[in-house]
Amino acid sequence: MDTENNIACEKVAVVENQEESESFTKIKSKKTQKRKRDQDGADMDTADSVVAHKRPQFPPISGDQLRGPDEMRKVAVPAHRYTPLKENWLKIFTPIVENLQLQVRFNLKTRNVEIKTCKETQDISALTKAADFVKAFILGFQVEDALALIRLDELFLESFDVTDVKPLKGDHLSRAIGRIAGKGGKTKFTIENVTKTRIVLADTKVHILGSFQNIKMARTAICNLILGSPPSKVYGNIRVVASRTAERF
Repeated sequence: MDTENNIACEKVAVVENQEESESFTKIKSKKTQKRKRDQDGADMDTADSVVAHKRPQFPPISGDQLRGPDEMRKVAVPAHRYTPLKENWLKIFTPIVENLQLQVRFNLKTRNVEIKTCKETQDISALTKAADFVKAFILGFQVEDALALIRLDELFLESFDVTDVKPLKGDHLSRAIGRIAGKGGKTKFTIENVTKTRIVLADTKVHILGSFQNIKMARTAICNLILGSPPSKVYGNIRVVASRTAERF
């Protein structure tokens, strides 16, 4: 009898456990849900990257279609540059017409150098190069130095005023300009040779022609001179920076 009672009790307990298990619903753990989300996100990323790699391919455009209507650039000429422009006109005219295939003229009424594209113009950037070349000459650079803007791509012009660095007046301004030039132009020539740039001092304006990195070196040296640093200290700093850039390249 005891055994029968024990078996009956065990059966009742099993039935109760089954009923309890059926009454409770299983809940998925947060970790598994997070893993599924990460996997779905990874799948979407891979799908997007596959779509992004498919770039559209267009046939090359011919030169006639690429070139729109004729464009013109005007460069104003101040009164003190008329005579140098007249004397060097042939040197300016020849590379613009023969090398860049552009049309150029000096308008006597408006006092502007006008540069225009034509049918023979092949390079799109030719007009910008020619305008920079003429502008560099009018700012005071030699024709030979300004020609580098046509021949090389990585050359730029930068202009700033001495008073932009430090608001000086009277004799203080004159002394700052004198420090930049040096005795007989010695300081200016030294900065040009070390930084491989060309510098023009026109009253309180400073114009620098060169590559981006070299312009930065020359500008830093000139700013230090304006702020009152002695030339010997500026020479040392320039040489250190120039040697570092030479090692880097």
